[in-house]
Amino acid sequence: MAIHSAKIHWQFTGEESFAGNRYSRAHTWSFDGGAVVPASSSPAVVPIPMSSADAVDPEEAFVASLSSCHMLWFLSVAARRGFTVLDYMDEARGTMGKNAAGKFAMVRVDLAPVARFGGEEFPTAEELEAMHHTAHESCFIANSVTADVVCTPIHPSN
Repeated sequence: MAIHSAKIHWQFTGEESFAGNRYSRAHTWSFDGGAVVPASSSPAVVPIPMSSADAVDPEEAFVASLSSCHMLWFLSVAARRGFTVLDYMDEARGTMGKNAAGKFAMVRVDLAPVARFGGEEFPTAEELEAMHHTAHESCFIANSVTADVVCTPIHPSN
């Protein structure tokens, strides 16, 4: 069983009022490969200047994680089926709302991937849908969440 980890670090600067709930939510995410990502609460949740608009917020990271996992599985499925993917783009969107328990949660994630193919073989619309379905069913992240994860692939004209 693989263990995946991230180091999350926030530090009080002493310039804000912690007890008054007026402190910066800016922090960093550090990963084992050396990447350090500036992170913060979403300005939609905690107003600026307590949030940093130029940092990644957990909700964005959640959506990106689902999209990235789906893409990685899709590329694998396409390769196994003999197709060559030249380019893949997804403008994924997450929707916050009340879940079945009445708690505020990410209730839906919409993936809208566009895969462009090269080589001699191009998938039909049905094959493309099937590859996305297999990728979705295989995605570790999608299998780990309770939010509806909806994939609406866009078939390019190539």
